[in-house]
Amino acid sequence: MSTHVKRAFKYRFYPTDVQAAELSRTFGCVRKVYNLALAARTEAWARQERVSYHQTSAMLTAWKKTEELAYLNEVSSVPLQQALRHLQTAFTHFFGKRARYPRFKSRKKSRRSAEYTSSAFRFRDGKLTLAKMTEPLDIVWSRPLPEGMAPSTVTVSQDSAGRWFVSLLCEDPSVKPLPATGQAVGVDVGLDHLLTLSTGEKITNPRHERRDRTRLAKAQRNLARKARGDGANRRKARLKVAKIYARIADRRRDTLHKLTTRLVRENQTIVIEDLTVRNMVKNRKLARAISDAAWREFRSMLEYKAQWYGREVIAVDRWFPSSKLCSACNTVRDTMPLNVRTWTCDCGVTHDRDVNAAHNLLAAGLAVTVCGAGARPQRSTPDGQSATKQKPSRREP
Repeated sequence: MSTHVKRAFKYRFYPTDVQAAELSRTFGCVRKVYNLALAARTEAWARQERVSYHQTSAMLTAWKKTEELAYLNEVSSVPLQQALRHLQTAFTHFFGKRARYPRFKSRKKSRRSAEYTSSAFRFRDGKLTLAKMTEPLDIVWSRPLPEGMAPSTVTVSQDSAGRWFVSLLCEDPSVKPLPATGQAVGVDVGLDHLLTLSTGEKITNPRHERRDRTRLAKAQRNLARKARGDGANRRKARLKVAKIYARIADRRRDTLHKLTTRLVRENQTIVIEDLTVRNMVKNRKLARAISDAAWREFRSMLEYKAQWYGREVIAVDRWFPSSKLCSACNTVRDTMPLNVRTWTCDCGVTHDRDVNAAHNLLAAGLAVTVCGAGARPQRSTPDGQSATKQKPSRREP
């Protein structure tokens, strides 16, 4: 089965002073156009009217002709049009009840980025030149692009640590379904161990944030002592904090990529738990550790890689008692405090809490594939109950 996977290849680059100034202006204009269009559509929404993308595009033409917004003509028009398309996508998700109402972009907090389509850049002989620029970007090609493929879209961004990145979107013919394998694995996420597999393997939680916590706390105290405003000393202190956060995020992302790639390559079916992380981080005692574990990012990576390579990811219902259920006799304990790591069932079997949970998740996931009763979205079994929600009963000896 042939697939056409569009994949973004992200690289770091080092702009000249002229390029950095041009890109900074573009970022500002993109943000301004997005906010103006959002304000216009919000006003129309209050009047119970809808404004389409084509109407905002006509507004952009009119804005450029005014004296107040004449500076919009100084940058490439393509990123400005793309900002309007992104706003249209945001409203489509809102009307489809898949997202909240779009929010205005902030100069200090929002991501600084601009998207260029093929008409606004030139890619020749491994050199990328953007519109309004005379020199190509100094890109560090850490990995090659797919042979014979040219990017269809280029996104330039700058993170809070001041690093510049360019993301090239192109088709990757090397992404193909892997040979089928009969392996299936249950995965239980945790804090002491990042992952516990139904095979009994436990993967240690690297705790990236904890490793840099002392440096981060020192940098944050230094930032807190600086006078508020746009002073140079405060900018330097803020940049130092941002660099530490970026280092933590890079290490965490690298670890998750390696783990998810390994799981997808080795297993045909991967069963995980459908956790609501946004609710779990409301626990003040565990919020920091849960955020550092990045369970949501792990699941996101696992799902899109499984889709690329022809694997299956099954999310078991979050209320399924995977930790309290005995995988030997199916007896459910009434309580299971977090400090209990091993326990003995009435049937005489002693369980490691995490390994037992992984075994139960695997069994529930296999029941999903056999019975057709899924946990996300819920589907009904012949008797009208979800397979993962049926109350387990004690097996007869």
